[in-house]
Amino acid sequence: MGVKIFNGKDVQDFLRIIANLDGAGGNERAKQVVHRIVSDLFKTIEDFDLTPDEVWLGINYLNKLGSEGEAALLAAGIGLEHYIDMRLDAEDAELGITGGTPRTIEGPLYVAGAPEQKSKARLDKNPDPDAGPLRIHGRVTGPDGAPVADALVEVWHSDSKGFYSHFDPTGRQSEFNLRGAIRTGADGRYEVLTRMPASYGCPPSGATQTLLNQLNRHGNRPAHVHFFVTTDSFRKLTTQFNIEGDPLIWDDFAFATREGLIPHVVERTGGQAVGFEEDGYRDIEFNIELTPKVAGKDNQIVERARAAA
Repeated sequence: MGVKIFNGKDVQDFLRIIANLDGAGGNERAKQVVHRIVSDLFKTIEDFDLTPDEVWLGINYLNKLGSEGEAALLAAGIGLEHYIDMRLDAEDAELGITGGTPRTIEGPLYVAGAPEQKSKARLDKNPDPDAGPLRIHGRVTGPDGAPVADALVEVWHSDSKGFYSHFDPTGRQSEFNLRGAIRTGADGRYEVLTRMPASYGCPPSGATQTLLNQLNRHGNRPAHVHFFVTTDSFRKLTTQFNIEGDPLIWDDFAFATREGLIPHVVERTGGQAVGFEEDGYRDIEFNIELTPKVAGKDNQIVERARAAA
């Protein structure tokens, strides 16, 4: 078509009606956000001269995205979740908050309600012969290096096939397999005995990979382990580390890799002494430094829909 009508009075008045900008009641912030989003959408249609077929292709894609429950996965894949972290980093810089373990994205696969244990937890509930034993341990401290007692360290990761319990399409995994919640003692220490996670990719026929294919991008992630660390005294930390040596570390489709989140993997023996059945195991020390609240408030807590069991 090539027509240009966006800046005309009819369209601009129409946009105000859509968002009810001049009407009483409703949520004023929602009105402003909807007005901006729909305005940007209309402008995109005009600037790229999108055809009706292309517009409806996009609407059909949104239906696919919703029916497959992949909106949170797509948020990671198009960088939206990492952009939120970038804004939080910038906010910290303005507030003069430095140090601390780097934050990074949560992803869509957390499940609330993992059984809580004191200081040490064994996470693997199902046999997985393709995943070797892995010990993860460290200290939770404040900015001054003092140990943080009673911190809740929540940990979750995939099995050797790249599947997470509660989301595993094969149904092989038990409830809370490879998930745990560890409460630190007076020394601030936590320890996890588990199995080595694997790299994995988006569902190949899913909505997220469908879009990535149009961008000629892969949908793969390096092997990694997720963390939430929650205390009464410091800000909640959402982070994850990558397994050293994974070839996808700096090519993560979800943009989660950050300096400081690739701890060294050490090959050790004497596994029976720490709680494994095998002698040889891999060991990762991952110390966690928390950051102070802002005027007594935790500005790191993100309210979002999460699975629970």
